[in-house]
Amino acid sequence: MTATTALTAQNTQGVLDIHYVPSAFVSKQIDACVDDIGVDVIKIGMLASAETVDAVAQALEKHGRPTCVLDPVMVATTGAQLLPNAAVTNIRTRLLPLTTVLTPNLSEARLLLENAGIKSIPEINSAGDLVHIATLLKSMGPKYILIKGGHLPFNNHYQVPQQAETRKYVVDVLHTDDKTTLFITDFSHSKNTHGTGCSLASAIASNLALGDEVPDAVEKACRYVEAGIKTSANLGHGSGPINHFHSLETAREPPCGSSLRVRDWNIDEEL
Repeated sequence: MTATTALTAQNTQGVLDIHYVPSAFVSKQIDACVDDIGVDVIKIGMLASAETVDAVAQALEKHGRPTCVLDPVMVATTGAQLLPNAAVTNIRTRLLPLTTVLTPNLSEARLLLENAGIKSIPEINSAGDLVHIATLLKSMGPKYILIKGGHLPFNNHYQVPQQAETRKYVVDVLHTDDKTTLFITDFSHSKNTHGTGCSLASAIASNLALGDEVPDAVEKACRYVEAGIKTSANLGHGSGPINHFHSLETAREPPCGSSLRVRDWNIDEEL
């Protein structure tokens, strides 16, 4: 079930325009779904405006604060900010305390921290800096923080590489109060990464709805997205979509295995 918050005119090369759905209508869509069918997990993506953020927060409170995966779609691949500052503030103050799993990329994480007035935001040079970012965001209310590291792959030493050809690993960091877990996959040189963040958050939400605990839900989602990138087809002239249906392709043998490694973070341990 979906409550549409905005319509986009976009292709593999970028977003041409956005049509915003009135926030009152978004509320009616949510009520129509939840009142009739019910909901186990809610996944939130692009919210477009401060008014819509408020409407979604009110709906979560009205319907008993269900398990919620929030993908804060706030920064475009080009680096442009997609939401006005008022909407970013509302996400931080209204939605983060209601969130089970927050899944920002590095640009979105930095924007949330800057919006909160946090000055000591580290530059990302290593996996340890990702962990630091996650701990700062955790103080804003979500139960879990998943920092997506796909935009900044590391070299063999889990540091930002000086040369592009030494990119080796992508590290996603899952942090909660008493534990930090690293999900490490081999860096893929594919250009077909359109929608990876949305797909990852949706997969996490689906796994949670099936009864998985958060770490297991994240692990399975990481494997799903990795396979989607590896089996994608080249569509369009820009960043093509991942293959969401790789597990349904029965005409041939599975074309890829997973490179994912999962390990607990120990600040005193070398990766």
